Amino acid sequence: MPDPCEFSNPQLRDLVPYEPGKPIEDVARELGIDADSVIKLASNENPLGPSPKALEAMHAAVEDVNVYPDGGGWKLRNAIARQAGVSMENVVLGNGSNEIIEFVGHAFLKPGDEIIAAEHAFVVYKLMATLFGARTIEVNDPDFVHDLDGMADAISGRTREIFIANPNNPTGTMVGQGEIDAFMKRVPEDVIVIFDEAYHEFLDDPPDTLKYVREGRNVVVMRTFSKIQGLAGLRIGYGLAPASLASVLQKTRQPFNANSIAQAGALAALQDVDHQERTKGVTDAGRAFFEESFKGLHLDYVPSRANFVMVRVGDGDAVFDAMLRRGVIVRAMRGYKLPEWVRISIGTEAENRRCMEVLKDALEC
Repeated sequence: MPDPCEFSNPQLRDLVPYEPGKPIEDVARELGIDADSVIKLASNENPLGPSPKALEAMHAAVEDVNVYPDGGGWKLRNAIARQAGVSMENVVLGNGSNEIIEFVGHAFLKPGDEIIAAEHAFVVYKLMATLFGARTIEVNDPDFVHDLDGMADAISGRTREIFIANPNNPTGTMVGQGEIDAFMKRVPEDVIVIFDEAYHEFLDDPPDTLKYVREGRNVVVMRTFSKIQGLAGLRIGYGLAPASLASVLQKTRQPFNANSIAQAGALAALQDVDHQERTKGVTDAGRAFFEESFKGLHLDYVPSRANFVMVRVGDGDAVFDAMLRRGVIVRAMRGYKLPEWVRISIGTEAENRRCMEVLKDALEC
């Protein structure tokens, strides 16, 4: 029997799949403990859970799961468009915002093309480009901040896509309006710029990237319901793009990619501003707690604008394992070429305090 690897697409042979944060249930089984005693601060999830209004809407939607969802997502796309100040034709729904990355790849990448991303940006950009046979040009990010001048300098005749995560995952850093505007002046019209704004709602002063959508530039702004709305398990996100570009992306979308429960929950969550504000308050307080705690331990960390903080602990894998054995899941950063670092998501006050206690113990091991 031949090995399937021998006749699979060649770009898959050396591709390492994306590894998500370790699930609570796995840790509980491995340690032989109750899952309720494990806390997960690894995947930038909302510690308050979903909006009560979203839960109510999802429970109601369950009654009609015998019926296919609205394939066009009319209600949700219109609500997103109203909030963003664009038209429904500018909105593309995705099975998580990750799927929007795939849509753009299907539409514009072919073998031999290039994408540009920061060195320490979300690894899925590179993984997705590899699937389409494209090469990723990684640009150094001094102090873990996107170097937009360097990214503009890296543009070549083969460049098709440029990814700017703002705030960036896993570093939590961001670039401002002036830097973005200067960068956009240098981008050729046939290059797609993708602004990944999964953590947009955590910002007090977010830059305006939607102006480029309204101007008709070849820009896609990606956002998600996984973070501040607390709907990560539903896999629902969206892209905002000029109508002509959005119509191309719609052609790559599978029918019914956004299920009916996800659409109902997202619609209700979008309108629950109080829940989002509570989540932001918890995040701001938790981030300040962690950063002050790191200062007290004389640990280097990257000041963050998102719902996580990256901290240098020496041996990230060893600290991850030591904390895991004590029932606290964080994220080791070796996969991002940062073996001395871990990333810690903001939890509830009690979770944050327990995490710091366990981190102190792990550092003393």
